[in-house]
Amino acid sequence: MTRRSILSILFISFTTLVMGQDAYSQLMAKDWAKLKVYEQKNSELTTSPEVVFFGDSITQIWYDADSLFFTSNNFADRGISGQTTCGMLVRFRQDVINLKPKAVVILAGTNDIALNDGYIPVKAIADNIFSMCELAMLHGIDVIICSTLPCSGYKWRPEVDPATLIPQLNELLKEYAQANGIAYLDYFEVMNDGNNGLKEEYTYDKCHPTPKGFEVMKQAFFELWKSKR
Repeated sequence: MTRRSILSILFISFTTLVMGQDAYSQLMAKDWAKLKVYEQKNSELTTSPEVVFFGDSITQIWYDADSLFFTSNNFADRGISGQTTCGMLVRFRQDVINLKPKAVVILAGTNDIALNDGYIPVKAIADNIFSMCELAMLHGIDVIICSTLPCSGYKWRPEVDPATLIPQLNELLKEYAQANGIAYLDYFEVMNDGNNGLKEEYTYDKCHPTPKGFEVMKQAFFELWKSKR
């Protein structure tokens, strides 16, 4: 073997090693379940929250729209934009159970319907939410299952028909709640425009609520919460 051949082999081996390490670093840096998002906030809590609101972007932007609702009631917002129920289930222990709240409000499913992480059957979406409920109850945490909000279409996924699929999901959630003695917060009923979409004054993009929409959600929550206390 010539000196040039040996150097070529060494160069290829070194390049492969570096590229492998780089790919490994990228994988390690990819926090697919978003476990790092609330890691710092969770560590800074000095008392357990009364309620954890657990969800996706709808829950996340609720805090931006009405932070006083959370801070004045010792409620914790643990919503993450774009997240599906698969990621939520993975971080449920960290962002709900370990905080030891009295109750958790679970609002999820629309990003699964929108295929954010690829196809998932409606029944599997519901099953992920059921698993969260059962984990919470196992740890003595009261559960409030929210219906997925009405939506007539996703701007980022126009080929999907949420106006048909979301009611199917909500029916499964409602049946499960009734069968297991769990509170069911029916946002769909109070925010539906009659065609399984959000009322125009409650949304700016057919999917996410406006401050007026969040006000309706807040009042619906308080009515249910007061009846439980």
